[in-house]
Amino acid sequence: MAAAAQMEELTSGASGRIIPVFKNLRRTIPTYDSLRRSLIFIQSILLWFLFVLSRNRLSPPQDAPSPASKRRREEEDTLRRRALAESLSMVDETDDGNSPCRWSTSLFFGVRGNALFVRSWFPVTGEMKGIILIIHGLNEHSGRYADFARQLNSCNFGVYAMDWTGHGGSDGLHGYVPSLDHVVADTGAFLEKIKLENPGIPCFLFGHSTGGAVVLKAASYSHIEQMLEGIILTSPALRVKPAHPIVGAVAPLFSLIVPKYQFKGANKRGIPVSRDPAALVAKYSDPLVYTGPMRVRTGHEILRISSHLLRKFKSVTIPFFVLHGTSDTVTDPLASKDLYNEAASQFKDIKLYEGFLHDLLFEPEREEIGRDIIGWMEKRLSAVNLENVNNQW
Repeated sequence: MAAAAQMEELTSGASGRIIPVFKNLRRTIPTYDSLRRSLIFIQSILLWFLFVLSRNRLSPPQDAPSPASKRRREEEDTLRRRALAESLSMVDETDDGNSPCRWSTSLFFGVRGNALFVRSWFPVTGEMKGIILIIHGLNEHSGRYADFARQLNSCNFGVYAMDWTGHGGSDGLHGYVPSLDHVVADTGAFLEKIKLENPGIPCFLFGHSTGGAVVLKAASYSHIEQMLEGIILTSPALRVKPAHPIVGAVAPLFSLIVPKYQFKGANKRGIPVSRDPAALVAKYSDPLVYTGPMRVRTGHEILRISSHLLRKFKSVTIPFFVLHGTSDTVTDPLASKDLYNEAASQFKDIKLYEGFLHDLLFEPEREEIGRDIIGWMEKRLSAVNLENVNNQW
């Protein structure tokens, strides 16, 4: 399986942009001696860069945009994206003009006071079995999961989906993630809100790609784990490695000095994440999907959370279902197998889809994958009910 799915150079978890940043650097360091010389060279370049940066701060060029101007442009872009997010239709109306579900959009203010765009879908009839909170992958947005949400509604599951900071209709520079820990904290805070507004209804967390890493880290906190019946991870970003150790060494420093810097020309093509050509066109032509070069801090954050999670597999105790395509070239299916094998969770499942790519819910077999997820949640709820009955005796 590993041989059939040669891993792409390290990617964003959605459309891949970390390694192209340092691609040429890796090719120039084949030996230890050249690595040592390159480190000296990079140190010199860094000192020169700091010198130039300090000079620019003392005497900024006349045509450079002011910080206030940059903030204004960022705010204008956020409002444009939010209006676009609001305009998306999230349901398929029936022939008589009625919708099979109730849907809405709203703003949730995260732990740092930033406005996060939220969608919800709820079944019109029937008793609700549970609620699932969807955390999308890097560079995409919650609106892409409307079909999956309607499939969940048809089985009496309510759905919430939240755009991260810098994504979809949420505040922040498009495609920029200053801290994935902020995304983890916002996920926990919004889950608390869901539980307060829906007392007694079981809740699940779903995360795709880098969103899967966010969900797994969120569930490692006891106060979040206690609110959940389980988590679902599709193609989680669990083993994201730099192309060369030097990348991991310099990434933290560069992310502090130039966090928003974009490496022009990195990964101009769209990575094949689905075997459905229409799904690829829809993704890479979606104005709410970020397709620009990855920013330095965002790349470092992905490396950081992946490294953290790899060390914590054995401490995972929450019930989970991990799904991965064996031909995924964006995230590593073998890392999902390691999570399943090493986790201490008593209730855990894994399903590997032979030949499938990264965006499982946008593959031609998306309905089947959705049924697998729903089936697992129903199995988990049945187990919980049985545990409750046994505890009463």
